[in-house]
Amino acid sequence: METHVRTIVLMSLCNIIISLRFRNQSSNQADVVAYRHCINQGRSFLGQVAAAAGRTKQTGNCNFSELCPFPSTAVRRHRHPPPRAHLDRIPSPPSHGEPEPEPEPEPEPRRSPDSDRRQRPRREVPGPVRRGGMFGVVGIPVTSLANRAVARGVRFIAFHNEQSAGYAASAYGYLTGCPGVLLTVSGPGCVHGLAGLSNAMANAWPMVLISGSCDQKDFGRGDFQELDQVEAVRPFSKFSAKAKDIREIPGCVARVLRHAVSGRPGGCYLDLPSDVLHQTIEGAVALLRGAERPLIVFGKGAAFARAEDELKELVEVSGIPFLPTPMGKGLLPDTHELAATAARSLAIGKCDVALVVGARLNWLLHFGEPPKWSPDVKFILVDVSKEEIELRKPFLGLVGDAKRVLELINKEIKDDPFCLGRSHPWVEAISKKSKENVSRMEAQLAKEVVPFNFLTPMRIIRDAILGQGSPAPILVSEGANTMDIGRAVLVQTEPRTRLDAGTWGTMGVGLGYCIAAAVASPDRLVVAVEGDSGFGFSAMEVETLVRYQLPVIVIVFNNGGVYGGDRRTSEEITGPYKDDPAPTSFVPTAAYHTLIEAFGGTGYLVTTPDELKHALSESFSARKPTVVNVIIDPYAGSESGRLQHKN
Repeated sequence: METHVRTIVLMSLCNIIISLRFRNQSSNQADVVAYRHCINQGRSFLGQVAAAAGRTKQTGNCNFSELCPFPSTAVRRHRHPPPRAHLDRIPSPPSHGEPEPEPEPEPEPRRSPDSDRRQRPRREVPGPVRRGGMFGVVGIPVTSLANRAVARGVRFIAFHNEQSAGYAASAYGYLTGCPGVLLTVSGPGCVHGLAGLSNAMANAWPMVLISGSCDQKDFGRGDFQELDQVEAVRPFSKFSAKAKDIREIPGCVARVLRHAVSGRPGGCYLDLPSDVLHQTIEGAVALLRGAERPLIVFGKGAAFARAEDELKELVEVSGIPFLPTPMGKGLLPDTHELAATAARSLAIGKCDVALVVGARLNWLLHFGEPPKWSPDVKFILVDVSKEEIELRKPFLGLVGDAKRVLELINKEIKDDPFCLGRSHPWVEAISKKSKENVSRMEAQLAKEVVPFNFLTPMRIIRDAILGQGSPAPILVSEGANTMDIGRAVLVQTEPRTRLDAGTWGTMGVGLGYCIAAAVASPDRLVVAVEGDSGFGFSAMEVETLVRYQLPVIVIVFNNGGVYGGDRRTSEEITGPYKDDPAPTSFVPTAAYHTLIEAFGGTGYLVTTPDELKHALSESFSARKPTVVNVIIDPYAGSESGRLQHKN
């Protein structure tokens, strides 16, 4: 089943078409009748053709009566049909970005003061509900559009030749007063349709020619059935529109329908490029299905959308490996067998299709560019912001809420399931690389290094957090080496349980995030793993922790400064202030734990594995404000963490 326009697009389209208003308010009852006639005659036809043009299945049962300012089941009977001249009073739809005007009050007919007493109420009777008429010849790229039109209740009459179909569409417009629709393929199909379009123009009959056209990016390169169709139909068309993006379909449909019936009726043209018709859920699933090395990437946008259940279904049904961004960790457990976090370089470097959900292709994902990513990778970008998609220029962009889009993807896959399977070469490669890297990391973590490096205390903290079970503690992390290494070592098993420096790499967020987490999730323990520099930005907020008795444990990796104390070479230690401390240096082995003790909290100074285990055991059990001061070898880390190339 085709799913070519999101719900919001169809609803917007229905509002545009059905809530058309008069330019000039009139007290003439005939004007009101004409308006009602347009609305009621067009409700079923225009709404269904518009839905078919967008090829949507997401809307379910669209309640047109809720969208229309007039009753959907009643039209007043009159002896004479409404004058056609009143049709030109239907205005253009609001331009993009402008609010739709408020509906004006229905004009009241003039009556005598005692007319209410004398006038008998008129009985509302069911009016005609006319199904739309669509005629044509299907083929690339409009076959699915025709199928979806039929599914939406539009009767499609398939012809042998577009010329005859066009004549039928033009005559249908004359006989019904509603535009007949001719659907053709691109190139020669559009040209053949000009016979009917020109016939409608010459006879002043309302008609709309809808043709598929070649991919926009390939225009001018000799693409399949390539033709500048908008220019080709110009002499025979009253008005032409081309939807260059899926979001433009509603406005384009509204304009061609309006022009077809306003003033002197005539033929109008709507051009739907192939890439617009396939800018869809179905297209995304087709890419994933046909990929040899697909990958699902998700970030904090998916976490914000509460899309964890939909992600789990997608991953487990399709068997596609996944890679979370740092704050996307936990939407699916890091321990999941399809997690590619430990094989990140292989995953992003070799995947051929990447579904990116709620994550921006920014510096955290290397901008989606080589050499980190394959130059041939096709990105399917799901984002709530159309501007983000326009900026990144993915192979396919889907604008929408991550949870809702994933629901639609899952539904599309359910209709035609596929699964890579554990024996798939790509899944096996990711699994093998992950196991190799995890094995190497575990070998390093198993060593108890004293004075502490970063790995030994990080492993002890990881085990202590995992020992808390569910609900899992919320982890807050900031710093250079501390945060970078923590991303690789600390395990997230539940959604929205990790807060770190984020997209902007902001230092100083730690204690503020801790307090927010404790207030927002009072049933969870909050554990902050901080570098001493990051901690220093907001360290005084430990007083706030004590004042409100929040269950926050702050673990400070104290390596004596930014990146680890004085790392200058002998050549750099010169000048009149050479005896000053290095710009990166803090007071060695600073007693950060005593800061919280000054306010009545609990502090620990630890230098060995046993001391750290004891401190974590006691503080996790007490769930009281605590600072654990972990003394680290000042030369254990690296300058700038993993961003040395930027410093």
